[in-house]
Amino acid sequence: MFAWIAYLTVSLVWGSTFLGIAYAIDTFTPFGLSASRFIPAGLLALLIGRIRRERFPTWREIPHILVVGIALLGVCMTLIGWAESRVSSGVTAILGATVPLFLGILDPRGLGRKGWMGLGVGFLGVMVLLWPGGQGPGLLRPAVLVASAFLWAAGTLYGKRHAGAGGHFSQIGIEMLAAGLLALLVSRFTGGLTHGAVTARSLGALAYLIVFGSILAYSAYIHITRVWPSGRAGTYAYWNPVVGLLLGCWLRGEPFLARMAPGMALILLGVALVQVRWPGAEPV
Repeated sequence: MFAWIAYLTVSLVWGSTFLGIAYAIDTFTPFGLSASRFIPAGLLALLIGRIRRERFPTWREIPHILVVGIALLGVCMTLIGWAESRVSSGVTAILGATVPLFLGILDPRGLGRKGWMGLGVGFLGVMVLLWPGGQGPGLLRPAVLVASAFLWAAGTLYGKRHAGAGGHFSQIGIEMLAAGLLALLVSRFTGGLTHGAVTARSLGALAYLIVFGSILAYSAYIHITRVWPSGRAGTYAYWNPVVGLLLGCWLRGEPFLARMAPGMALILLGVALVQVRWPGAEPV
């Protein structure tokens, strides 16, 4: 039951963070946003771990934790922030939905025929969403987003293979601090922390990304990747475009075209094929 709560948290909250990034990137540079987001989130996670009296990772485990933090949070999230300066939050969420396919390809264990069918149907829905949603952003930024999704999948599997015995919040705190400190260093040579005036909206978006996107959703994501097969856990990314598109249309005035509806329907069908275990069906 807790795994399902974590799954729904990641699906809904991370879908909304694409909108939060879109607001925050109006003020912060890509590396500045990563530094401003992950350093406070990392310190907060370590504090939670301390309060919970969690076991701190050993020196042998820390290098693996640093690799995961730098790859997933330091590189992938910074690339997403860079791309969203020119690509809508909805399209960014759609391209991020290639994660479950990459997870399934890199780690096919636990996926039967029905699971692969679900991944394919869900990805078809993503393509239907992308086709009418294309707004001429060029090829570079979409290609970077797909590469980021591949790196996210590879980093997730690396972390799953090298999961240590350290406490949950202690581990993600180290990951976030590693990503944030690296971003802070790089930001000194790439335009600093901000490129525009700090507004209440951008600060509110940053606070949302720290508390909900980082502490809540990221910890939930790490949990489901450890208790579910990788391809099944990755279907959270099929929900993200639905949430991202709806919020982008509602709050930022991004266009919603009629052909997006069947795309969403295909995504829901694909998720159902992967997640729902029907009587007599092979396990997913």
